[in-house]
Amino acid sequence: MDYTPPRPPAGAPPARINLYSDTQTKPTAAMKDAMMRAEVGDEQHGDDPTVWELCDRMAALLGKEAAIFMPSGTMCNVVAILTHCRPGDEVLAHKHSHIITSEGGGHCAMAGAMLTGMEGDKGMFTPETLRAHIRPRTRYTPPQRLLEVEQTANFGGGAVWPLEQLNAVAAIAHAEGWSTHMDGARLMNACVAAGVPAAEMVASMDSVWLDFTKGLGAPLGAVLAGSKEFIGQAWRWKQRLGGSMRQGGIVAAGCLHALDHNIDRLADDHANAKALARGLRQVQGVSVEEPETNLVFFDIGATGMTVARLQHKLAAQGIWVSGVGSRVRACTHLDVTAPMIDDAVAAIREALAAA
Repeated sequence: MDYTPPRPPAGAPPARINLYSDTQTKPTAAMKDAMMRAEVGDEQHGDDPTVWELCDRMAALLGKEAAIFMPSGTMCNVVAILTHCRPGDEVLAHKHSHIITSEGGGHCAMAGAMLTGMEGDKGMFTPETLRAHIRPRTRYTPPQRLLEVEQTANFGGGAVWPLEQLNAVAAIAHAEGWSTHMDGARLMNACVAAGVPAAEMVASMDSVWLDFTKGLGAPLGAVLAGSKEFIGQAWRWKQRLGGSMRQGGIVAAGCLHALDHNIDRLADDHANAKALARGLRQVQGVSVEEPETNLVFFDIGATGMTVARLQHKLAAQGIWVSGVGSRVRACTHLDVTAPMIDDAVAAIREALAAA
C-alpha cells in the first residue's frame, strides 16, 4: 500500500480559509526576517548559538534543567518513550492520545513498549481510572514504567487538563515509581486558557515538549525538556533517529520569534474558536462541542451529509476543515481572522442546506 499523502487535485483552489489544522500556519514576514538573520553553527556539533539560546529559554520556561531541539513533536514523543522505557515496559495514556492514534505504531516498533489506552471524557482520565489500571507486580505482568498525558487533549476537543487533576494523576504515577511525560503540542494554548504559567502547569512532569509549528506559527521544530540526565540520554536517541539539524539556528530563530510574539495572541485564536462555535450552533442539524481553546469539533450527522462530502464542498470554495471519525474539526490559528470565521459559517450553512 502506498502511504504517500495525496497532492491537491489539479485545478483545486488554494485555501483561503484554512481551518484544517494549526500546523497549516505560515511564518510571518517578521519571523522569516529573524530566521534569515540568525547566527548559526553546526547543531549536531554543539556550536549553533541560536539553538542553545532556544533550549536554554525553553528549559527556563518549563522549569526543567535542560532541553533539546527536535525536528518534530512526534520525534519528541518517540525519543521520550525510548529514553524512559525498555522493551516490554508499559506506557499508560488516554485511548485517544496522539501516541496511540497518530504516530504509526512507532513506540511499539522502536521502543518495544506496550501502550495501554484508558477511558475518560474529553481526552482525560481520572485518578480513579488510573488506579484501576495499576497491575500487580509479578513476572506475569509488564513493568509499568510511564504515564503519558496530552495538553491540550486534541481528540478531547482541545480540552485543558485542570491543574489539580493533572497533579493528582502524576502523584499516583510517582508513588508507583513510574515516570511522567507530557505531550505538550498545544501546551501554551492550555496555559493561556487556564491562566497558569507553563512551569507550574508541567511541574509534575518528568519530561515535556512544546511544538512550535502549531499555534506558535513556526515552520519547523519542537523542544523536549527534562532533567540533565534525561536530556543527556535523549541525545543518543536523537542521534540514532537522524534528528540532528546542522545549521538548525535558522529554524530555532523562528521558534524564538514565536516565544516573543505569538504566545499572548493565542487568546485571539480561542476567541475566534468560540465565535465559530456560536455561529455553527445556529446551523440546523449541527451539534457543536464548546471549545476551551482553538479546536472546534462539530457533528453533522443529523443533516444527512457525510464529513467527507462537506469537506469536498468546502474545499471547492477554498475552505479547509478536517474530519475526525464522525466529527468535523475546525482549528483556529494566527492565519484565521474574525471575518474569515463569519465567511466559514456562511459557507458551512450553505453547504449543509443542500443536504
